[in-house]
Amino acid sequence: MKQLIIGLLLSVSYIFGHCQVPCGIYDDARRILEIEEDVKTIEKAMVNIESISNKKNESAQDLNQLIRWINTKEQHAQYIQNSMLEYFLAQRIKPKETNDEGYNKYVALTTVCQKIIFTAMKTKQTVDSNHIKKLNSLINFLVNTYFDDHGIDHLKILRSN
Repeated sequence: MKQLIIGLLLSVSYIFGHCQVPCGIYDDARRILEIEEDVKTIEKAMVNIESISNKKNESAQDLNQLIRWINTKEQHAQYIQNSMLEYFLAQRIKPKETNDEGYNKYVALTTVCQKIIFTAMKTKQTVDSNHIKKLNSLINFLVNTYFDDHGIDHLKILRSN
């Protein structure tokens, strides 16, 4: 029984490499794809919220769907915030001192992560599609700053699949 429990714990940490266990299993490109999917989901939710809200006579079913779309929008915005906080800022972007090599890149990365977190929060508060445009722009900046040429090529391949 003890071996079974240990085996389960080890397999869980292997499957979920983003868990802050120093296992070294990361897939940064996959994480970006998940964030981009979250942004698309938020955008679709905004469109549906606007559509339902513009109906003259909302039915109980319409109100139910409205609430579900609002909850979905908030949930996916939170997923983005969590990815920035728990994955990129806590694990992938290593702290630098002002005199360290790569300090300016560190500042750019931590700043864009904070801006993504803030803009994701704005998508919770509103249905303003300008926040979607801003998120997409910030994510593109993150990708171009974070990844080297090989990483960008890998991400392009994953996006095309």
